[in-house]
Amino acid sequence: MPDKHGNVLSWASDLDEKAMQQAQRSSRLPFVEGHVALMPDAHWGLGATVGSVIPTRGAIIPAAVGVDIGCGMIAAELPFTSGALGDDLGELHTGIAKAVPAGVGRGRGKRGRRDGGQTGDAAHWPGDKPGTALSERLQNKAVDQFGSLGSGNHFVEVCLDERDVAWIVLHSGSRGVGNELAKVHIEGAKSLMAQWFVELEDRDLAYLVEGTPEFEAYIGDMLWAQDYALGNREAMLDAVLEAVAGWLGLDQLLEPVSRINCHHNYTEREHHMGRDMWLTRKGAIRARSGDRGVIPGSMGTRSYIVSGLGHPASYMSCSHGAGRRLSRGQARRTLDLDGLRTAMAGKAWNAAQAEALLDEDPRSYKDIDQVMADQHDLVAIEHTLTQVLNYKGT
Repeated sequence: MPDKHGNVLSWASDLDEKAMQQAQRSSRLPFVEGHVALMPDAHWGLGATVGSVIPTRGAIIPAAVGVDIGCGMIAAELPFTSGALGDDLGELHTGIAKAVPAGVGRGRGKRGRRDGGQTGDAAHWPGDKPGTALSERLQNKAVDQFGSLGSGNHFVEVCLDERDVAWIVLHSGSRGVGNELAKVHIEGAKSLMAQWFVELEDRDLAYLVEGTPEFEAYIGDMLWAQDYALGNREAMLDAVLEAVAGWLGLDQLLEPVSRINCHHNYTEREHHMGRDMWLTRKGAIRARSGDRGVIPGSMGTRSYIVSGLGHPASYMSCSHGAGRRLSRGQARRTLDLDGLRTAMAGKAWNAAQAEALLDEDPRSYKDIDQVMADQHDLVAIEHTLTQVLNYKGT
């Protein structure tokens, strides 16, 4: 059961005081419509707590959505078991890395599918999508980075579930174009606070008021970036499916048994507790009754395919992952490479880039099994996935 802390309802059994104080600051804003809900993976973040669900009326906080608008997960259940994969997945890891560029600022350039076409519908971005009027530079960035992974905690994994069935799991967002759009609106909201002489406990809680041109511009850009992120994950999954098919020696694309594609950084108009509101999920996924979702652990740990239970007090939401225990700086200062290599033993991964991935060491994250236990009333576990291959951008 969740714990009540002022106007914050928390499902997190492992939560530092700094994150709770941050959530309480968010909950005291005058346009917050009800309590702030903290998911079990909650931790401190820029502007608002990662793993928080914030209900508002008449205003939105751009920093609460965050700089990776529409970031989320996609998973595909494959039509075979571990026997088709074999024991040595190093060559498959290399194939996935070639199919999906990753790293800070990396795009596809002129690389595309084996048939010479562009990955996914990259050729259509951003011209046929609603939303923002992008500069020529951002248009070019949007097209170039469509179909690429990014860095940090973004990844592609091949996993096996409790039935020995293979899955592809992928985590990514709206890339550089979403990041730039978000920062423009975050800084714009801060400027408005200064113009209106609005004093906030935290400048990053700067907000936009519904009905103003600035609010409408943000909504348009945010929806566009969400759409971009969703399509980007679909395009990368198709590229990974093609790489797996080629590695298996198949002449055609693999057809997944099922796909799940869900955001965890976004805001949307929803109806809860008898009221219409804007609901911002920062590091949380929607978990209405029957909604399927993907909750990843960290490198070397388990991930979960879940279905929502529609808990009203969480605004029908659940965690988006394990959640960080250590900041990236703390992880680099306190963790060792031998421990990371031990955690990844027996898996195909970016072993040559181990030093660059130290801040992604599973010891820097919360225990995903405890996170799942904390939210037993929010989701039901459908499948437990164990990774056999992990590919990250560095």
